[in-house]
This record gives sequence, structure tokens and C-alpha cells, in this order.
Amino acid sequence: MTRKSPDLTLPDLSGRRAVVTGASDGIGLGIAARLAAAGAEVVMPVRNPRKGESALGEVRRRVPGANVSLRALDLSSLGSVAALGTALLDEDRPIHLLINNAGVMTPPERQTTADGFELQFGTNHLGHFALVARLLPLLRAGRARVTSQISVAANSNAINWSDLNWERSYDGMRAYSQSKIAFGLFGLELDRRSRAEGWGITSNLSHPGVAPTSLLAARSEIGRDKDTLGVRVIRGLSARGILVGTVESAQLPALYAAASPDAKGGGFYGPKGPGHLGGPPAEQKLYSRLAGAEEARRVWQVSEELTGVRFAADRPG
Repeated sequence: MTRKSPDLTLPDLSGRRAVVTGASDGIGLGIAARLAAAGAEVVMPVRNPRKGESALGEVRRRVPGANVSLRALDLSSLGSVAALGTALLDEDRPIHLLINNAGVMTPPERQTTADGFELQFGTNHLGHFALVARLLPLLRAGRARVTSQISVAANSNAINWSDLNWERSYDGMRAYSQSKIAFGLFGLELDRRSRAEGWGITSNLSHPGVAPTSLLAARSEIGRDKDTLGVRVIRGLSARGILVGTVESAQLPALYAAASPDAKGGGFYGPKGPGHLGGPPAEQKLYSRLAGAEEARRVWQVSEELTGVRFAADRPG
């Protein structure tokens, strides 16, 4: 029996340019296809060209006539982030929607980015931080909505301020939580600063709940040779309609946060089913670890220092 997932009606997005990171598979691919079906021009920055071409073909298969294109982006490299920023700035076209969806989860052993940061912190948070900073002029021109995809993991653990890069003692799950807490704090601080500085953009957060996506599946590039027990359990529960969501339902909170006229800056959106693990999208109570404005300012300052990228109306240095 096929499980029916909740759905969402999107507004007409014709004439809008959307950028979706992590759109080469899973939730991101579904988000890109849904935005294209609503009429948006969708830019898909991808790390793996082969997977990107396959995803591009899949979007066009689902949405004949879709206005969709690929760009190169490896969020674990600040050089790659800068190159994408330069390329899009050179195109000089406003961005109306930015969904920061890409992520990596719990490598079995500690790994680092091209710039020496712990892989999850560097990819999930710092890479996106630098990307938003570099795209700020285009986001301002489009009076954009920026939606940052966090995780239920942001509701546990904490930022390891004494060892942000987990050099002394690596714990994959705690490092993942840290990356998503920092990313969430950044997304909320971005909205506050936009209001204070008159940038004209809105920023909010989403989380997909729990669904059988590729985050916990076998991924040789991060040293995971087989599916985790966790993803096998989640697949079984999802197929039976028990508690968790589906890949389709997991797309909906970010789509709602990014495109619904009812979603607002500073809001937090996720599934409204039991435990907020699955179901249709709805506004959520903010996790306690994301509520501190002072900690958010600290994350912002440290992120500028680590990436060497600062927010400015013109091209960042």
C-alpha cells in the first residue's frame, strides 16, 4: 500500500529566482522540483557534477519546461563558495528565494574541510554563512526570503565553544548538533540585522522532521560504507506510516518557510505531527538553544572571523 503524504499549495512564483543548495538528491531535489513547478527559475548549486546532471534531468522529467540550471558549489571549500558568489554577482540578477538545505551528518571519524574546519561545522554552517554574505547584494535586490534548514538535532547538545573544531575529542552527533545550532542562530540573527540595517530581506528557519533521506545512508565520501541502523529503522517506520515522515513530507517545511505568504521572518517551521517528526508543515516553538540573541551575535562574530567574509551591501571581501 502506498503511503499518502501531506501536501502544500505554493503560490505562483513566476519571475522569481530561487537558489537551492543540496538539490542533487533527496529533500533538496524535491524542493527544487516543486519550486520549478510553481514557476520559479531554480538555480541548483551542486558539488558532484554527475549527480547534478542526473538531478537536473529528474526535475525536467517531473516539470516539463522547467527553468532550471546547475552551478558548481562545494560548501566545504570557502574558495568554491567565493567562486559561486562571484559568478552569480556577475550575472547581476536578483535572488528572491534562497534555501540553505545542503548538509552532511555524522561522519564516523573526524574529517575537515578544505580550510581546516571540522567537516559538519564547516559545511553546514560556515559554508552557508559565507554564501549568504557573498550573495547579500543580490538578496537585497530581490528583497529575498532566506530559509535555513536546521534539524531536530538543534534541540539537543550545545555549541562547543572551547573546541569548535572538535580537535581534542570528536563526537559526531554532538558536532552535528553544534553545526545546526550555530546555523539556526545565524538564520535568526540575519533576520534581526536585516530589520535593523534595512537590508529588506527576511530570514527564517525550517526543519524536515525525521525521514528516510540520504543523510544517514551509506556515503563513501564521508567514510560511511553502509547504511546506519538508524536510517534502516526510519525507512521501516516511514513505509508503515508510523511516527516519522517521508522524503516528500520532509520537503514541505522548507517550501512553506520559503514561499508561503503566511511564513514570516524570524519564524521556525517544521512538521506538526507527533513529536514534530512528520506530517504537514506548521510554525513551531523555537528550540531553547536558538533563543539567545547574545549567543547568536557571538556566532556571527566568530563566523566572520573564521571565514574572513563580512556582510556588506556591495561585494564582500
